[in-house]
Amino acid sequence: MDQQILIIILGTALVTYLPRLLPLVILSRVQLPGVFLRWLQFVPAAVLAALLAPGLLLPEGRLVLSGNPYLLAAIPAGVVALKTRSMALTILTGMAAMVLSQHWL
Repeated sequence: MDQQILIIILGTALVTYLPRLLPLVILSRVQLPGVFLRWLQFVPAAVLAALLAPGLLLPEGRLVLSGNPYLLAAIPAGVVALKTRSMALTILTGMAAMVLSQHWL
């Protein structure tokens, strides 16, 4: 039984690590076109938007724009993030805005 568990752990490690390693090894030897590198710069923002949008806009499983405390808290946090580029200040602003929006709504 212990050997079977070890094989499963090693197999899952391989399946997890290989898809990360192969592109790194292959693409490190290739000069990527500038347009592709510029396109890659937008990936983190797109992923963040895809992760945040459902939680902010669909908190109850449907589109809620008015009286949505998550969206109200995201607005000042977004402004602070754009102005200061400080993660700590953005988080604190978002937390404070969330507390205030839940208290007042």
